[in-house]
Amino acid sequence: MIPLRDSVKSSTFPFVNIALILLNLLIYVYELLLSPYELNHFFYLYGLIPADVERAFHHGAVLSPILLTLVTATFVHSGWLHVLGNMLFLWVFGDNVEDRLGHGRYLLFYLLAGVAGGVAHIIANPGSAEPVIGASGAVAGVLGAYIVAFPKARVLAFVLFFLAEIPAAVFIALWFVLQLFNGVASIGGDAADPVAWWAHVGGFVMGLALIKLWADRRETDYDRL
Repeated sequence: MIPLRDSVKSSTFPFVNIALILLNLLIYVYELLLSPYELNHFFYLYGLIPADVERAFHHGAVLSPILLTLVTATFVHSGWLHVLGNMLFLWVFGDNVEDRLGHGRYLLFYLLAGVAGGVAHIIANPGSAEPVIGASGAVAGVLGAYIVAFPKARVLAFVLFFLAEIPAAVFIALWFVLQLFNGVASIGGDAADPVAWWAHVGGFVMGLALIKLWADRRETDYDRL
């Protein structure tokens, strides 16, 4: 399923969402300028390596630069389909979540969802020395927030080569079930699976939790004003 647009119109300009999309695209353009050796080094430098993060925690290095890869990994992608797919979902759904949360909270929300996705991947792949990259965990958080905040919205999407408008809740629920199914199927399987399924699940669950907490609090703040 490929989303094209949703039925909800934002009341504010989503400059944080647009900035995140542009930053991801600019970093990918930079990656294209690197040699294969440099690109591989780039992935290992900024990608999330579970074994390295676990080692930092075991040594009590809670301020280790290694932990920053929980954030930096969300801005690195392995190919144009990878980055464009993530950015398309962010473009369709992110503006409305930013509108609901407010610009500052949305940026923090996005980063925390990405971190949650990284933590979920580490739990599912303990000791892995392979770097995981991509904004999928953060984008999954946006989807989790969207299904709570806009349950009656509709999405225009390509479904099995047909263009159809379907309820956003159905679209996102099917997406999540697919991630969960593949995550369960990956347990005990190939450690080199290029898709961090559990990062999607972790980010999605964080999005579900944060949108209810922060959106309600923001509405209460407005009521007081």
